[in-house]
Amino acid sequence: MTERQQDPATTEISAVQGPGGATAPPWSTERAVFRRSDPVAGLLLLLAGAAAGVSLLLPWLADDDATGLDLVRRGFGGLGDVVDTGLWQPLVIVLGGALLLVAGVLVFLPARTHRPWGVLALVVSGLVVWAVLVPLVAAGFDLGFFDAGFWCAIAVAVLGLLGAAKALLSPPRTG
Repeated sequence: MTERQQDPATTEISAVQGPGGATAPPWSTERAVFRRSDPVAGLLLLLAGAAAGVSLLLPWLADDDATGLDLVRRGFGGLGDVVDTGLWQPLVIVLGGALLLVAGVLVFLPARTHRPWGVLALVVSGLVVWAVLVPLVAAGFDLGFFDAGFWCAIAVAVLGLLGAAKALLSPPRTG
């Protein structure tokens, strides 16, 4: 029998020979990984982004009427000395919340794993936690110093960490 006359399925199976001459099947023997969304992680990350948006409308400090939007405008206005003025914290919190919102939408898309988005969300949430802890430490953890906008900033940090952990630690679904 010539090579052209052989059955292609037989040649394919015989071409995949394991140790000792045993043939392996041409199909995979491992469990299939399904593409899925992660609605819990997506919801937590979307809520973190929404909390950042709400914090723009509320005052951040108890003795100051400046809203989060005013602080962000001042931060963008003086980008050269944003670290010296302490206005980097509202910028990091609000922009981090926007990135967490985008990561939340991406986690809702079906994928084999959402770990890359979980890593991104964890890094962004870490920066937001840092931006929340610096004023808290400066105020001596006196929560009466802050107003509702800063409480929303704390929610951005907590919800971002929870959503990132959920997206990062959820194993792929196999069937």
